[in-house]
Amino acid sequence: MAAAGIFVFLAYATTSVVARAMGAGSPTTAITAGLDGLWLALGLGAIAAAVVAAAADPVTAAFGASAAAQEQATTYLRIGALGLPPMLVLLAVTGALRGLLDTRTPMLVAVAGFAVNIALNLAFVHGFHWGIAGSAWGTVIAQTGMALALTAVLLRKARATHAPLRPHPGRVLAAARNGIPLVVRTLALRGAILLTVWAAAVLGDAPLAAHQIAATVWSFLAFALDALAIAAQAVVGRDLGAGRVDTARAVMRTLLRWGLLFGLAVGALTAAAAGLVPRLFSSDPAVIGYAVPALLVVAAGQVVAGYVFVADGVLMGAGDFRYLAWAMVVALAAYAPVVLFVRALGVWGEPGRVLVWLWGGYTAFMLARAVSLGWRLRGDRWLIPGS
Repeated sequence: MAAAGIFVFLAYATTSVVARAMGAGSPTTAITAGLDGLWLALGLGAIAAAVVAAAADPVTAAFGASAAAQEQATTYLRIGALGLPPMLVLLAVTGALRGLLDTRTPMLVAVAGFAVNIALNLAFVHGFHWGIAGSAWGTVIAQTGMALALTAVLLRKARATHAPLRPHPGRVLAAARNGIPLVVRTLALRGAILLTVWAAAVLGDAPLAAHQIAATVWSFLAFALDALAIAAQAVVGRDLGAGRVDTARAVMRTLLRWGLLFGLAVGALTAAAAGLVPRLFSSDPAVIGYAVPALLVVAAGQVVAGYVFVADGVLMGAGDFRYLAWAMVVALAAYAPVVLFVRALGVWGEPGRVLVWLWGGYTAFMLARAVSLGWRLRGDRWLIPGS
């Protein structure tokens, strides 16, 4: 959910700090930074869960969807709020393990967690007939299990390096302070995503469902492209921690090329499957008809997305969080008028055409991000060595 996404800095910032400490040859400091992120995640998760549960009604009402859709969303949001503390712990510990260049363990836990989530959803929704509540409970249980599994791995590493397990208020607060620019960045990104949903909500139930299919595919592809971004975070952070500035720049150039090529390949596959994918989500001909053109726009945007994800990862690994925040805010400011125009167009325009315009606007938002990130990477201000 969007609330958990706001705190994704727990993964990004932790990866950068841990990777730099490892590059500087201090594994105990690296593990300690990971534990600080874990304690911070627990505190922020408890607060966020209470706020989301209390605000579920007004938040879902703000999107202007039908009464039936709003009721279902409110139910899901209130139950899903219980999964926020484990979800934030999962983010923090995953970031720590990535900084240690252990990407295998989070992957295995994620695969197992998603499998359990699917099984629980099938049991709760179709077996017990709990509806949307069953889906939410399945997700909460799976998230909790994943968080516990990864925390156990980090605690074993802490014992091996004799890192202190107790929270240190000063270090935890420092971790929170360092994450503020990334919170700003994430809020701006989430703002762009929520504005997109807001604009789609006036198109009617079938176009809104088609938009959700396109958004789900975009998110799925983002996870694939994020693999290169994760590598960029960890490797660039470790190289800069060790003072290898030239190596960090070479890694950046190589991964940017891979990002473009991977985005091109993913986009081509998405375009080829555009007629099939909507049928996996819906049997409604209207929903399918609206979704196919939107998915073609999503496919076209993957080359830009591949570049953006890698560039984002490079600057995160370098700890250039302030620039990332400002760049995202500027991109959102440029995107907002586009969304307002499309929302107004949706009141009287043909829904399918408006949906295509909406996804074209979101692709332009990604292009604005690509320009700002590429400009930063052309210079040397992000290349700061040391832990």
